[in-house]
Amino acid sequence: MPDFRMIYEYSMTLRELLQSVDAEAYDSIPLYKELLKTKPEYGSSNRIEVKVLNGEIAVSNVHVCSLDDIVACPIDVAPDLQVTKMQLLDAILKEMSHEGFTETDADDFWDDMMDLRKAKNIR
Repeated sequence: MPDFRMIYEYSMTLRELLQSVDAEAYDSIPLYKELLKTKPEYGSSNRIEVKVLNGEIAVSNVHVCSLDDIVACPIDVAPDLQVTKMQLLDAILKEMSHEGFTETDADDFWDDMMDLRKAKNIR
């Protein structure tokens, strides 16, 4: 049975969130699999911010560092936003996905994100 505790009750990193949901529910999502196998690099001061904007869940700060930095980022959820872990992860994955990009743009983006030297220079 899914965990419907509200995420705002405690702080966790994206890595902890990835590991806390039902993996079978995300088995068909390549980005989930890639993030799950990414080894976190601790040392980033970035935080993933989640809030309500125009009635929708808005996620920011997931495009500013490499994947190994992103999975180590703590998630800050606005206190007035009540979401389950799965709703939170869905919003983060949607924001990180290449929605709106062409396949070539998405490939270039992920190549840059996976190249640690390039990602570090962006910050």
